[in-house]
Amino acid sequence: MIPASELIINADGSVFHLHLRPEQLADKIVMCGDPGRVDMIASFFDTRECEVTSREFHTITGTYKGKRITALSHGIGPDNIDIVVTELDALKNVDFETREIRPEHHQLVMVRIGTCGGLQPFVPTGSSIVSEKSIGFDGVLNWYADRDKVADLEFEKALTEYIKYPEKAAAPYVVSADEELAARICGDDMVMGITISAIGFYGPQGREVRLKIASPGINQRIESFEYKGRKITNYEMESAPLAGFARMLGHKAVTVCSVVANRVAKNSSTEYKDAMRELVQKVLERI
Repeated sequence: MIPASELIINADGSVFHLHLRPEQLADKIVMCGDPGRVDMIASFFDTRECEVTSREFHTITGTYKGKRITALSHGIGPDNIDIVVTELDALKNVDFETREIRPEHHQLVMVRIGTCGGLQPFVPTGSSIVSEKSIGFDGVLNWYADRDKVADLEFEKALTEYIKYPEKAAAPYVVSADEELAARICGDDMVMGITISAIGFYGPQGREVRLKIASPGINQRIESFEYKGRKITNYEMESAPLAGFARMLGHKAVTVCSVVANRVAKNSSTEYKDAMRELVQKVLERI
């Protein structure tokens, strides 16, 4: 039995942070960082059955062309993914009455839609990248016993040595998205890429505003790094923990991002709402 201190269930039968009850969660989940973007995703739904808001976690469950889908915001950062995926899994795989793990595993399909910074000339602003592999610079997966079982340890070693990864930073991990789901979402109109999930937006992604970073030139080393003929394509903040937790828990997950800044060309665009709506509709069709 899972103690009340380890999995907190609210008085109304909902899980602690998300405030969702098991019956409110669909098997197909479209995730995003921005709580406001959930309304945009749900604007494509044919029907809506529930809406729940708690902190940065905004959820709407409904149907799109006969598919029951939950649109959910996870907020910013890899630590939030630890909360969200753990609670989503508990909603389907833990009996909230007995606090015991259900004997039959229930698989979720999760697609995260976000924005990112491109690291290669072939992913210009406006393109979409599906994270076939993700590199976690955040360290959150390192707290879990099965971390090495889902990680590409050879890739980690090669990357760490080549880019002179900062010794005081959390050890990076490399995880693959679900192969079938990644191929289905990517289609022929997106780029299949390798994504870094950073622990922050500024220094952890090599940006300097007033503070100097601890590893000068790291982005140039990342840009030139190759592993088995593949290059790292983009930075964001959540794809690696999502892929890692999904693999450890037996779910299917992938991240797809619209490039809103290219760190090589040093340009960016804040006018990406139309591109994001188009990306959302593609994901809803393909999930």
